[in-house]
Amino acid sequence: MKFSEDKIGRGYFVTGYERNIIVVNGDAKTSSFIISDEQLIENWAPTHIDELRSHHLDPLLGLEPELVLIGTGEVLKFPSVSHYACLIQQNIGVEIMDSAAACRTYNILLNEGRKVVAGIILDPNG
Repeated sequence: MKFSEDKIGRGYFVTGYERNIIVVNGDAKTSSFIISDEQLIENWAPTHIDELRSHHLDPLLGLEPELVLIGTGEVLKFPSVSHYACLIQQNIGVEIMDSAAACRTYNILLNEGRKVVAGIILDPNG
């Protein structure tokens, strides 16, 4: 039987969320951010999924993920594939989901020891 260590408690993880507020390690975030086990990048440029462009993914790529989650805000909305094709071309898995689902999935994958990075879009104007 294989046992895995519970990683929640170290690094960056989502501790709560509600409409346009995500709580990371007990600190409320009201603007878009990038989160990984070892780094939190605040004030990520897109505030709406329609603003997402491929250059916005450069900071996520710099974290060398095996999987990227894109939280599209309160509602799931798929961006153009051309905006995240750079991930696919580098054989990095990508999942698009609403921000609450992305936060839940991020915590699960982090707990499994996966090298996951999430870009979470939050509209500061709610």
